[in-house]
Order: sequence, then C-alpha cells, then structure tokens
Amino acid sequence: MAHKKTLIIGATTNPSRYAYMAANRLVASGHPIVNIGIKRGEVAGVPIQLPAEIQDDIHTITLYIGPQRQLEYYDYIINTNPKRIIFNPGTENPELKALAQQHGIETLEACTLVLLSTGQY
Repeated sequence: MAHKKTLIIGATTNPSRYAYMAANRLVASGHPIVNIGIKRGEVAGVPIQLPAEIQDDIHTITLYIGPQRQLEYYDYIINTNPKRIIFNPGTENPELKALAQQHGIETLEACTLVLLSTGQY
C-alpha cells in the first residue's frame, strides 16, 4: 500500500472526536500526517499547527470541520493542492467541492475511518 501524506483539518486532542481517531489510525496504517487545528496540542505524536504554512507534498486533505467553518480555509486548501479531499460525514460542502474540482482536485464524500478499515484509503 502506498503511504498517502494526509493533512487533517480540524485536528483535536479530544480522544472522543473522529478527527483524533482518524489521526491515530492513519499513523498506525503508516500514513504520515499533518495536524491543522485551532488549539495547540499533539495527536498521534504530531503537533497541531495553525493553517499558516502551505504544505506542498500532501496527497489527501481530510476535513473534520463543518461547511460554515470551511470558508476561511478555502485558499489554504486550494494552495495546498492535494490530490484529493475527503469530506467526512457532516462536512459536505457543494461550494468547496466545486472549487476543488475546478482545480483538478478529486473530492470524495466518505468517512476516513471506514476507508482505512476497509482497505480503500
């Protein structure tokens, strides 16, 4: 399996959140991660950063913030230029999906945890 460097938007240190679970599962599956969030901390051994520095080697962005919070991340997401964006349940956003597709970025409405557990990640 190819390792897909993944940027998690909405990373959190709260173990009951899906973003936290996904970070740990991604790392356990051998995928390097970058955690982006609003609160400092560490998840799966990786610090949570603010969305300041554009990452240039990201395969996948997985979203864990709702559509109303995504607007402030549009430029960051597009400039990161990932190969795909995963809209986890509750993060679906037709506007961002269309914008991503205009820039040649694949979009997927799916659950990162399910994709990992079924070998489809």
